[in-house]
Amino acid sequence: MEGLGYLGAGIGAGLAAIGAGLGIGNAAASAAEGTARQPEATSDIRTTMIIASALIEGVALFGEVICVLLALK
Repeated sequence: MEGLGYLGAGIGAGLAAIGAGLGIGNAAASAAEGTARQPEATSDIRTTMIIASALIEGVALFGEVICVLLALK
């Protein structure tokens, strides 16, 4: 049964990384599209994207920490 904890931790870490990558990719794509449509709002769009990306990374890091805790349990 101990191997299942390692398996769950590995799958969880992978899903957290994939989710963060997809989220930041979508944010960057939307920011690029918004900048192309309205170039004068570039700084506001960039600031919003950076804040959103930081929040996404924070959630992904939290998921990674939970997975490490599962593996070390």
